[in-house]
Amino acid sequence: MPVTTNLHLTDNALVVIEKRYLKKDREGRVIETPEEMFHRVAKNIASADLIYNPKAIASAAEEEFYEIMTNMEFLPNSPTLMNAGRELQQLAACFVLPIDDSLDSIFEAVKDTAIIHQSGGGTGFSFSRLRPKNDRVSTTSGVASGPVSFMKVFNTATEVIKQGGARRGANMGILRVDHPDILEFIRAKEEPREFTNFNLSVGITDEFMNACESNSEYNLINPRNNKIAGILKASDIFDAIVDAAWRNGEPGVIFLDTINRANPTPHLGMIEATNPCGEQPLLPYESCNLGSINLTRMLKEKNNGYEIDYSRLERTIKIAVHFLDNVIDVNRYPLPQIERLTKGNRKIGLGVMGFADMLLLLNIPYDSQNALNIGEGLMKFISEKAKEGSMELAEERGDFPNYKGSIYDKSGIAMRNATATTIAPTGTLSIIANCSSGIEPLYGITYTRKILDDVELRIVNPYFEEAARKKGFYSKKLIDSIKAFGSIREMPDVPDDVKSLFVTAHDIKPEGHVRMQAVFQKYTDNAVSKTVNFHEDAEKGDVEKVFLLAYRLGCKGVTVYRSGSRERQVLSCRNNVQYC
Repeated sequence: MPVTTNLHLTDNALVVIEKRYLKKDREGRVIETPEEMFHRVAKNIASADLIYNPKAIASAAEEEFYEIMTNMEFLPNSPTLMNAGRELQQLAACFVLPIDDSLDSIFEAVKDTAIIHQSGGGTGFSFSRLRPKNDRVSTTSGVASGPVSFMKVFNTATEVIKQGGARRGANMGILRVDHPDILEFIRAKEEPREFTNFNLSVGITDEFMNACESNSEYNLINPRNNKIAGILKASDIFDAIVDAAWRNGEPGVIFLDTINRANPTPHLGMIEATNPCGEQPLLPYESCNLGSINLTRMLKEKNNGYEIDYSRLERTIKIAVHFLDNVIDVNRYPLPQIERLTKGNRKIGLGVMGFADMLLLLNIPYDSQNALNIGEGLMKFISEKAKEGSMELAEERGDFPNYKGSIYDKSGIAMRNATATTIAPTGTLSIIANCSSGIEPLYGITYTRKILDDVELRIVNPYFEEAARKKGFYSKKLIDSIKAFGSIREMPDVPDDVKSLFVTAHDIKPEGHVRMQAVFQKYTDNAVSKTVNFHEDAEKGDVEKVFLLAYRLGCKGVTVYRSGSRERQVLSCRNNVQYC
């Protein structure tokens, strides 16, 4: 059936929903409308209320869930929209799987990865437990091939599985900076056709950063026996990371000690890895479901402008926390180990999208101190209210089962969810909601976005078009000119006040990106997905400054990207193409 809807969805949103989320028959024909999709999801998630109270009126929660989704106030992660109320019923986006130093563990993880990818989830791994290349293997009297060689097996498996699903499988590969094979890992993506289904990040420790600062050496540790396997100068390795990131955007870095200082359940072990986009640190065999509030819907009119509607925001937060907690109970988990740990910790990740658009409506430039202040205050409010919502659920349903020994146990605070907040990238969700993605600035005023390589969507920022028409400088010629450049900074036909407001990613100094990430991280339980964009002519020293600033400001990781440094890139001003 053709997609018809009474919702206020853009043409681009309808294309995305039809391609990725709506039910189809065996011939691939759409057999569901967007309204029916949201009803399906709302009813399925609301049914969890009956687990805790058989006399509950689940239809009341269903109505609230349907309302905030169809009003585009809140959307859950893609697997929930795809699978809730359907046969698969796998609703989580983020997974971390363990890889221990044995062939059994490695290939068990490959199998588990395939199952997760087939269900719409993404996987993260630490390869740090694998013995280094050329280390001895006593059982065969041979030598080990090392972590990087086994990463190729995972990459190939993902390449095969992604062809059958509604979205691509994705992986995060992490190696500790003190692993003997760290240089091979850092250089793994020098060949652009290698590891195309992986994001790579180096696991950085405080010890390593201190050694960089003091220009001293640090030890490499063989994970097979925990003995010193070599000594390297920290600054040489840091320079190699910077060089690789400058050349093609990878590896990123994650700060392991910073992450584990915020680990809510340290009694269960250390966090070694994150999901593919880096915003969700997880224990081995743990998953998390995410959802995002559309900040453009959290405003109210005032004096011919807008202000944040904190009352509406609080209501949306509380309903969203209820929604995400319910997801944990109705989810069908791909592995029993994942079900046990996920239900034991009950982590959720409530975040935001549309932040850049919200600033536009508030008439605040993204690259201003005022924007940083707004971001920090906003995330503090969201964190406080999300935790209040979790505490209220704990009163009704009990604390998360692994509460004893957690950070909340030590402070005596009731809590339903070990974590409550995450800032995710919201790729296709932001298209559905017709807003900017996550907390990213506008990448361009207009560009083309590709969905699964075969559908092109033309994106024009609606607030710029509205401003241009209102101020009388709109023309098709202007829009065509912007398509060629992305930014409006050098366009004489655009008024200066509009130029200063509609800043794009490359107009913002790299340290401005990091500072925005840091103010959100300050009040985010998990982590923040954010890319620091560089101009093509940026120098390696600029990347180095970003890494150091991110560590100093308490970010849990950072990703950089220099425009033009890959043949095919996620976002491009030159070709105005964004791949998804």
